[in-house]
Amino acid sequence: MIHISLNSLLHFYLGNLLWRENVPEKKGLKKVRIYKLRYFLVGSNQAQTKHRVLKIDRTEPKDLVIIDDKHVYNQQEVRELLGRLDLGNRTKIGQKGSSGLSRAVSAFGMVGFVRFLEGYYIVLITKRRKMADIGGHSIYKIEDTSMIYIPNDSVRVTHPDEARYVRIFQNVDLSSNFYFSYSYDLSHSLQYNLTLLQRPYELWLSAASSAEEEVHTRSKQDSFDIFEDEGLPTQVVYSLQNEPYYKYVWNGKLLERVKDIVHHDWLMYIIHGFCGQSKLLIYGRPVHITLIARRSSKFAGTRFLKRGANCEGDVANEVETEQIVHDASVMSFTAGSYSSYVQVRGSVPLYWSQDISTMMPKPPIRLDQADPYAHVAALHFDQMLQRFGSPIIILNLVKVTQMFTHLFESSIPAVINLNQFLPPDHCIDYIAWDMARYTKSKLCNVLDRLSMIAENVVKRTGFFINRSSFYCHTLRPDDRWGDVGGHIISQWTSTGVLRTNCVDCLDRTNTAQFMVGKCALAYQLYALGMIDKPKLQFDTDCVRLFEELYEDHGDTLSLQYGGSQLVHRVKTYRKIAPWTQHSKDIMQTLSRYYSNAFSDADRQDAINLFLQVYQPSDSQPHLWELPTDFYLHQKSTMALPQERRSYTLWWSEGILSYLPVAYDEVSCEENMKKVIVKRVNRFDESIDIYTEFFKPYELTSFDDTFCIAMTNSAREFMPKTVGVDPSPFTVRKPEETGKSVLGNKSSKEETLLQRKTAASAPPPPSEEAISSTSEDDSEEDRDDDGSVSQRSTPIKLLTESGESSRTQEQQQTVKEPYGLNLAKFPAEKDVLIYEREPVSCFTEDSIYAVSPPRVDRDSQDVFESHVMTGQGQVRALCRDDMLMYREYVKNRYM
Repeated sequence: MIHISLNSLLHFYLGNLLWRENVPEKKGLKKVRIYKLRYFLVGSNQAQTKHRVLKIDRTEPKDLVIIDDKHVYNQQEVRELLGRLDLGNRTKIGQKGSSGLSRAVSAFGMVGFVRFLEGYYIVLITKRRKMADIGGHSIYKIEDTSMIYIPNDSVRVTHPDEARYVRIFQNVDLSSNFYFSYSYDLSHSLQYNLTLLQRPYELWLSAASSAEEEVHTRSKQDSFDIFEDEGLPTQVVYSLQNEPYYKYVWNGKLLERVKDIVHHDWLMYIIHGFCGQSKLLIYGRPVHITLIARRSSKFAGTRFLKRGANCEGDVANEVETEQIVHDASVMSFTAGSYSSYVQVRGSVPLYWSQDISTMMPKPPIRLDQADPYAHVAALHFDQMLQRFGSPIIILNLVKVTQMFTHLFESSIPAVINLNQFLPPDHCIDYIAWDMARYTKSKLCNVLDRLSMIAENVVKRTGFFINRSSFYCHTLRPDDRWGDVGGHIISQWTSTGVLRTNCVDCLDRTNTAQFMVGKCALAYQLYALGMIDKPKLQFDTDCVRLFEELYEDHGDTLSLQYGGSQLVHRVKTYRKIAPWTQHSKDIMQTLSRYYSNAFSDADRQDAINLFLQVYQPSDSQPHLWELPTDFYLHQKSTMALPQERRSYTLWWSEGILSYLPVAYDEVSCEENMKKVIVKRVNRFDESIDIYTEFFKPYELTSFDDTFCIAMTNSAREFMPKTVGVDPSPFTVRKPEETGKSVLGNKSSKEETLLQRKTAASAPPPPSEEAISSTSEDDSEEDRDDDGSVSQRSTPIKLLTESGESSRTQEQQQTVKEPYGLNLAKFPAEKDVLIYEREPVSCFTEDSIYAVSPPRVDRDSQDVFESHVMTGQGQVRALCRDDMLMYREYVKNRYM
């Protein structure tokens, strides 16, 4: 039996401790100077049972010296190691306060190492917040970081421009929409990650055998690794870790210096974009809808400074958006039901830009370079064919006006030129539709037109689901279900992708992606057996929930690229937006114009420095002295090509033979080299997802257990009256929903009313928390750990004065559904006993070290006899048992 689990590797980032070693250096006879010689980075897993140690030398002024012994320490061994370092480096043995080892910082992960003009810095994650959970794998948002200079002051070589580079680097706010996970690869889609798990076992064996033959010849940068354990049982577990997709990794360059030196458990890759999760309750059955947006780190920047594409085919504002729907009652990837759908947005893949030197709200568009053979577009769509397969569907929403005529007319010949060399079944589809023009017309419904496009797109590309079929489709058949495309082996996979763009890829693009996502959501829910037909209507709790999630997603991406939130929303195109929305649109437009004119240049410099597109050096001009960053993002234009790429066979080798399936998801030898195969014991705790997620061995609290700050929940949109249909798929009038009733109230009144009417539900976020997507929560909404927001804090039973805070209305509301009488509350002395801090009964200073209970011999004999009987090995009865049985038969039947 072979079982493959994604969450199988040890991750040592939870509770990283950076220790510094204090060593005395003698200067003369009596003078002793203490300086910090080394940093020790101690990492542990969730249960703190396995540890790794990195030693960072601080005597090198400009070089980075890291030593990883690759040894896994237990808790006792790491204590002894730190104790020996502490004792051996004290100034005076036995003197208090003269420790040779002091803790510098506690962190949750390592972003990477960076150097400007002096020595290296280490960037650590010091605060995090859990944002979502997918199959038991937690996704965290970075809340705060710490940047520590590594070289010691005694060897530091100062440079006058170092402080300015540090300020520019720190302009990239890592606490704003950067996400990571210890056990889930966020740079890849769910389809890629689960397809990787389902690859045939024969490939693993062939890959393992080839790796063993080449173990002495493979270079360090190869990521294939095999671990052999002696004395394993016949049932073994193969665990995987694939190489990240570096296009969506933002700290890849920061880890490049150490990725071949340290163990891969230390490497943690972060993405930039958006991550939100909402809960949909279908008659009490929890369904989680997760939205993950990955911003490309290639050709990244701000609105007017990054337009079009670079010479390598990377486009500006390229974002991959994935919506994941799964039944939250079962978390396991192998036993649960999961579905995902992916779509992409990005600028028009041509050489074009806008001149912002004139300080105009809408600078004229210019084509910078002629590309008659669509070379740049070919490189871009080659990447898409390799990652998504075919068909590639382009939805171009650029206005057909005089200002955008050149951009609109140049994109069509590029697609025509590329399609003439592709097989007819895999040609690129091009849909051009002036969405802004249709919006002004009173006779046309924009969303109806988008709905037709979305239906056609979803049927052609399909979507991913980790089950091939459900019996509910036989019970409730639908004619449209048989037309859905995709590829079916052991699971239903998506082939191809929709690529949406307008000029900025912000407002219109987000609305179009919402409509396509809404159509895909209907098919996903139908595929999971949640609804009777793959159709969702507006003004239902489900669609309102999904719309809020997509608007948060659009606001966040718009702030990152354009400097303001969305100007036009879904309600704008539905023509149901309130009059107050027009004034907000004007303010967002002015905010976007101000950001583009005054602050985008500094933000662009910060992004270039953070992504190491520009690396400071004394032999070249400083970053702020460069007249343009064109050559930083167009490096291949400065070098002569060694081999000219074909204009006709413009795709990479091997892609066409596997279409419509994406080449990256094919079980071929080239892709197998990107995977780490690890054979471990089946009962290894590192793959036990139950103990990792629930942690039965750990003392926890409700605040820590329910710490996910859900963006929204279906209960917030449901009517607050009794007797209505609780289904989230029922069409409701706006005045019936909870959102409209609470819309004009303050956040405190809204929270109080929510607690009165639904005591068992968490209070909803305020309007400010929904709209301010660049900063997910205000400081007063977060606790010291930054992990629990006010939305998930349990309701307190008593006020500060000790009096009951529940009103008669609350008692009546809770009594109706549950039949409880809450008139009598616990006495004050009982509450004091309950709140008293428990005394630990563990013998060691750890909640994970538990002594096994003592069992007497008679109980062991009974248990062994029971096990042997179950295995068919009946043990002979003793004389007392025979006498007891004869007495029973005599009394019962005679």
